[in-house]
Amino acid sequence: MAIVTKENIGLLHEKVTVKLEKTDYLPSFEKALKEYGKKANIPGFRKGMVPSGLIKKMYGPSLFTDEVLRSVDRELIGFLQNDKLDIFAQPLPLESDVRQLDVNNPADYTFHFEIGMKPEFQLPDLAKAKTTKYVVTVTDEMIDNEVIRLQNRYGNMKDEDAVANEENVLNVVFTESDEAGNEVENGIKKDNSLLVKYFAETYRNSLMGKKASDSFVTNLATAFDEKEREWIISDLGLNKEDTDTANRYFKIDITKVGLLEKRELNEEFFKQLYPDQGIKTEEDFRNKVKEEIQAYWNGQATNQIHDQVFHILTDQTKIDFPEGFLKKWIKTQGEEVKSDEDVENEFPKFLNQLKWTLITDKIVQENAIEVSPEEIKNFAKQQLFSYMGGANLSDDQPWVNDYVEKMMKDRKYVEDSYNRLQTQKIFEWAATQVKPADKEISAEDFTKMVEAHQHHHH
Repeated sequence: MAIVTKENIGLLHEKVTVKLEKTDYLPSFEKALKEYGKKANIPGFRKGMVPSGLIKKMYGPSLFTDEVLRSVDRELIGFLQNDKLDIFAQPLPLESDVRQLDVNNPADYTFHFEIGMKPEFQLPDLAKAKTTKYVVTVTDEMIDNEVIRLQNRYGNMKDEDAVANEENVLNVVFTESDEAGNEVENGIKKDNSLLVKYFAETYRNSLMGKKASDSFVTNLATAFDEKEREWIISDLGLNKEDTDTANRYFKIDITKVGLLEKRELNEEFFKQLYPDQGIKTEEDFRNKVKEEIQAYWNGQATNQIHDQVFHILTDQTKIDFPEGFLKKWIKTQGEEVKSDEDVENEFPKFLNQLKWTLITDKIVQENAIEVSPEEIKNFAKQQLFSYMGGANLSDDQPWVNDYVEKMMKDRKYVEDSYNRLQTQKIFEWAATQVKPADKEISAEDFTKMVEAHQHHHH
């Protein structure tokens, strides 16, 4: 009768020993040998009439090894299940007796494994954690800018003979050059469209009277102030952190001069943007715009609370790990055995990810968080509509359902979608547990705070 024992060899690190007696595997080996003899197809012998000695000589060693290892696995798995041991990954074999297996001399065998135990731990009390809900103040200037953006977006563009004011739109081609306008070999060449008022105030006068087919040479520092220069640099694919970038010269060819006629603020425009919402006056329109801006920033503030929750959970949850076992496990994963140096380099990131996995698994189990197939189907539909530019499509059309059913057969897509929806639900649950204090903040300061935080984590 097999005996399985366990002994501690480190923090959450156990050694499991499986001792097999001959009676644990010999009957199944002999049965397998007979079954193989009935099916073996060997030239010179009728099927099922091959001498057992020949079968044992030809196939016995591999069948013997298979049955011994199968018996070991059966005993090991049974032990883990009966003792309800919650372990990481799978048991790792230690010194092995496989080389000692001899079909002609069956014996008692001992096999050793090591296992890493999952730790018990407690989550921090989110209700007692210090959190902040940032309330972005929506200013009249923000509303004005958004109204103008909407007027421009839905406005009409008409061609003009020449630049006459700061509201003119220039279609241009940026070509990297030297100070004299000679094109730089393998330099940047990029189309763009920009308002005259995007140029630096000191530079705009030089553009008055310019026509399509005219060109001029300038460096970015001269032509644009810092804010506009930053997005021009980004659009050109340059590095904004490089101090020399602003001093690079470009020849700018004007291909078209236009003037954007803004949409009038009237009921027709309001109805186009917000059908069936009864917006009739400019005041109602501005209130609706303010509502949407506030909703956007509220969403950003919620994301920020989720970020705070993530740090509370990861920073304030103490979890011990069987590091010795985990390092051995990482070392043996993959096609090639990793070096100790590679394991040490990978381990901190691996441990952080593992910690977050344990935390989220605990939240999911304790709060019965589930993701249904129907939710994944709806997620696939919303993604499809998003890909199509947010078109107002009916979700009961046959081609939409065909697309969803196709995606539901894609195992990787279903797994990825499940994980995304589950993570979303975890943070939504966590957000209901915290009691954040409101703090008013400007949009600019909020953006700077988020960018600084992201920069710190990269």
